[in-house]
Amino acid sequence: MSGGKETGRQKMVGMMYLVLTALLALNVSNTIIDKFVFINESLVSANNETQDRNIQIMESIVKTVDETGNREADLKVMEAAKLVHEKTDVLMTKMVQLKDTMVAITGGYIEYEPSYVGDAKHLAGKTDYSKVGHYMMPIEEGGQGKGQEVKDMLNGYAEDIKGIMSEFGAPESEVLKFKPIAVDAVDDPVYNKDPNQAGKAFAQLAFSDSPTPACLATVADFQSKILSYETRAMAFLSSKVGAGDIAFDQIVAMVRPESKYVAAGTPYKAEMFIAASASAIVPTMTYNGKPIKVQGGVGLVEFTASAKFSGKEMQKRQTFEAAITIDLPGGGDTTYASIEEYFVMKPVIQIQSASVGALYFNCGNKLDVQVPALGTTYNPRFSAKGGSTIKGATAGAVTIVPSAKEVVLSVSSNGNRIGSRTFGVRPIPAVEIKAFSDRGEVDISKGIPAKTPRLSIRAIPDAGFKEFLPDDAKFQVSQIVATLVSGGVGRQSVKGSGSLNLSAIASSARKGDILVLEFKQVKRKNFKGDIENFNAYNRSMSIPLK
Repeated sequence: MSGGKETGRQKMVGMMYLVLTALLALNVSNTIIDKFVFINESLVSANNETQDRNIQIMESIVKTVDETGNREADLKVMEAAKLVHEKTDVLMTKMVQLKDTMVAITGGYIEYEPSYVGDAKHLAGKTDYSKVGHYMMPIEEGGQGKGQEVKDMLNGYAEDIKGIMSEFGAPESEVLKFKPIAVDAVDDPVYNKDPNQAGKAFAQLAFSDSPTPACLATVADFQSKILSYETRAMAFLSSKVGAGDIAFDQIVAMVRPESKYVAAGTPYKAEMFIAASASAIVPTMTYNGKPIKVQGGVGLVEFTASAKFSGKEMQKRQTFEAAITIDLPGGGDTTYASIEEYFVMKPVIQIQSASVGALYFNCGNKLDVQVPALGTTYNPRFSAKGGSTIKGATAGAVTIVPSAKEVVLSVSSNGNRIGSRTFGVRPIPAVEIKAFSDRGEVDISKGIPAKTPRLSIRAIPDAGFKEFLPDDAKFQVSQIVATLVSGGVGRQSVKGSGSLNLSAIASSARKGDILVLEFKQVKRKNFKGDIENFNAYNRSMSIPLK
């Protein structure tokens, strides 16, 4: 209720107060005076209900304090609530006595037994406009001075309640709601802009020239304000009982495994427990004093694990301090801390390839580089000294293109360096150039028919190289000179490439002549589709004609 909205009954009381003040500003008839009787009845009824409700709140505070073990802080709250109720009860009694006096000085009742003290029905002084005003007016103005005493009582009560609220940590915005109850015209929002009421003191404003029922209703309105202050104070103090307790309203089952990764045939071990959190509390969490992000009451710890390994050491124990600070409902905070241990595994680079001992120069050497210790967090980046790298489609896949005699491959993951591996680089094995006719491969020891019209000249790669790197083992003889030699003298020559047309010299060829093939240029197409010159091949071939 502290700082909360007005109830429907409180709004009704406020509306009756506005009606009351409006009627007081009029020269009223007997019929309208009867309306004051109705307003007084309504205010008294509402006040009785509020008193009962405040007593229930008081009893609830006492019961709650007892049920929670009569803790010292709660006992102080309970005593404060009792003090508020005591002060309220004392002032309410004095207001009842004031109403009783008002009835008495205006002549009491006309053959009527009142239902309660301050009953405004059947008053002998129903239309009396002066006696109560005289009783309340200052002595220096010819009155009896009771108004100042009433003002001091009402405003003293407001100050007392305000002090109790401040003592128990009520926010300033809440404390300021306990304003003086009895105010002069200049401080009353209803009258401070009314030129007819300007300069009037509290007693004159509230009671001067007012019929007795209106005066009784005015006091009933004061009682309503007193009780509303008690209600607000009680609600606030009620919220302070158990203020140091944290209400955990979110409870979940948790399982903490030794590891989420278990080899087949080995036991899975875990701890199971209940975790609880309070949705109304937003904790502050840190690791090693550094703040971390909190989502839904759960802190997200993330940092780069590091350790210095010595010798053959493969893991290192590390720790960090976890701290959770929460604000307590009653003010202040508390921090829960824990030292957590974890183990940093030394990352070991594992490489799979058709040939990991050495790489081939200027070829697309495909490797699969894995670091098992990193698990699913492995997100590699590669760089190479003495060559270039091309990242593959899967984590760990990389193609190395050497440009020097040695390549140093460096591996990092998520920006953290893992290590490096050094590879030797070997040249591409020489190709063997062979000739083929329409009958198959030419056997140079046996020769070919003198009238053979054409030959296919092919560069055959090393079998092992082709198996390892088929995309880099694509060769072509691009320039050939074929010369017909007869009697040791070159007679006629033709030029060609992989498909060699011999028809120009076949007509002159005779049995016993020799066909000399000179291979001027061989091209290689690499894995990227680029064409380059290749120099490791046999330069010539002599084929006898028959």
